[in-house]
Amino acid sequence: MASPPQPQQQTMQAQVPQQILPRPDPVMQAVIEADFRPVDLTLDSTNVAALCAVHSREKCDECDVDYTQLNRLSKVLAANPTLLCPPPPNVVNQKLSQIINQTKEEGNALFRTHQWEKAIGRYTQAAGFATQRAPWEAQQFMREELSTVLSNRSAAYFEHGELVSALTDAEAVIQLKKPWSKGHFRKAKALVALGYLPQAREAVQYGLQFDPTNVEMMGVLQDIELVLRSYADQPRPDNALSATGNAA
Repeated sequence: MASPPQPQQQTMQAQVPQQILPRPDPVMQAVIEADFRPVDLTLDSTNVAALCAVHSREKCDECDVDYTQLNRLSKVLAANPTLLCPPPPNVVNQKLSQIINQTKEEGNALFRTHQWEKAIGRYTQAAGFATQRAPWEAQQFMREELSTVLSNRSAAYFEHGELVSALTDAEAVIQLKKPWSKGHFRKAKALVALGYLPQAREAVQYGLQFDPTNVEMMGVLQDIELVLRSYADQPRPDNALSATGNAA
């Protein structure tokens, strides 16, 4: 019969191997210290967010400080006390992904039944959720989710007659995901509705560089070219404004 472990053996078994940390690079350490600038700060009532000591502001031009990103990280860590720090690599908040997708799908259902205003509200909520990803999560997830939601909201704004908002969302989609032809398509449709046909043609042509076989975009381009040719064939006064949004 095996004898129970002795106290000394128990202590040795309970010990966790200590990780030997590498020594800091002296050159990088010197760069960090040379760039170090101490600042006076205070905490808010929750002791989570940093504020400038003089004006109690998160971002203060007078004190030349901006704690926005620091406080965002601080709030995430405070709200998740069991979160490993630093977190594991490539971690993705699956619960947040589900919330974003569910809210987006609710907007899609409202869009299909022509409830444009309610659909816009759902898409706005989904966009807000998408921007709440933790700083250490890969930006590609936020870009993919946000670009899709804003593209859908642009379509809802267009159908609701809010053309400037539709154009603004389309521009945001292009900034987030330029190679995606959908953003350029949304932009072109909004520009056509606003009467800026040459700019709409440029938007479609640019989008076709990324998706040259897109039948929908080629159809829009053909329609734009047809209208522009009809305008070119019509005599116009020298000082008149054309329907294309440019001086004649």
